[in-house]
Amino acid sequence: MKISIIVPCYNEEEMIELYYKEMQKVMKKLEKTEFELIFINDGSTDKTLDILRKLSKNKDVRYISFSRNFGKEAGIYAGLKYATGDYVGLMDVDLQDPPEMLIEMYNTLEEKEYDCVATRRVSREGEPPIRSFFARLYYKIINKISKTEIVDGARDFRLMTRQMVDSILEVTEYNRFSKGIFSWVGYKTKWLEYKNVERVAGTSKWSFWKLFLYSLESIVAFSTVPLTIASVFGILFCLVAFIIIVFIVIRTLVFGDPTSGWPSMVCIMFFIGGVQLLCTGILGQYLSKTYLEVKHRPIYIVKETEEDNG
Repeated sequence: MKISIIVPCYNEEEMIELYYKEMQKVMKKLEKTEFELIFINDGSTDKTLDILRKLSKNKDVRYISFSRNFGKEAGIYAGLKYATGDYVGLMDVDLQDPPEMLIEMYNTLEEKEYDCVATRRVSREGEPPIRSFFARLYYKIINKISKTEIVDGARDFRLMTRQMVDSILEVTEYNRFSKGIFSWVGYKTKWLEYKNVERVAGTSKWSFWKLFLYSLESIVAFSTVPLTIASVFGILFCLVAFIIIVFIVIRTLVFGDPTSGWPSMVCIMFFIGGVQLLCTGILGQYLSKTYLEVKHRPIYIVKETEEDNG
């Protein structure tokens, strides 16, 4: 039995060796199982690649280095394509995903009852309150407007069977949201809960703004409800406009044409204009994703692997 673990890295020179030491402890406990750790260097500008070159001298370490920063989603997809294990896992290098949980994940999959063992956080200790609030709000919204369930607090940290990984690789879309894809392909998943663990070293690369944009990506990728909302707004304001026109005509015929009321008219014009821009923006989001898909650009470009370093 062979386990592949995919570890995306972007400027993680402080964490890689610490992570590898912790993983060695797990690998010793599962000594009858072969491991391959696939590190994805996502265009790092620090010494991440140098450290990976050194670690790749160990037979259980492989790495893929991109030509530039393509994003974590591209790193996940590349790792899934390069993985050769019977079971394939995904972890963050910052040790917020407890390596010890891999043992329970492996034992669960060996029982053949589940196709995937995934993790979710039940607490957000150490996070800014405003970030936690918007995270919970996001999960409520996405699950209301999407047919694909996104589990609240779900992490990328999981272990999957080869069959499930092969199904995920069939989803070749350019605009990727892995948490949604993992759910969309189906298969039976067991969820393990754990409390939030803070980073051992380094700083998170996910700012509030990046997380906000990422959440918009996921909504556009797995729901067409925003387009429906834009259509409803259009129908609603057509009805309102018709009612206002009838009201103005009747008022003019009965009371004449007063010149008062221009402030309220300006406010109405600004409001309707704002709604129009909002709807146009929603349409633009979907159109831009379609534009990126039809160009058929590669999801990532590999510059170097451990074979080039060998």
